[in-house]
Amino acid sequence: MSLDKDTVRRIAMLARIKVPEADLETMAGELNNILGWIEQLDEVDTDGVEPMTSVSDFRPELRADVVNDGGDAERALANAPENANGFFVVPKVID
Repeated sequence: MSLDKDTVRRIAMLARIKVPEADLETMAGELNNILGWIEQLDEVDTDGVEPMTSVSDFRPELRADVVNDGGDAERALANAPENANGFFVVPKVID
């Protein structure tokens, strides 16, 4: 596949990218190089290769999804600038 200036102009218009007329030829060459690299990927034999989302087989340990009270309220409030009756005190934001 080869892109010409008119095709690059149309792609730029569809992408809402302003490409100066003088740069269309250069852009066509760059896009043709990219498409050439993509065409090279079609030549790679991928039969028997499992699709993957990561380069490692790392599987994070999942914890049980249980509802609880959050644990220790005193520890949660220990670094709070201000607390009252077991709750965080924050500035009023609505009058």
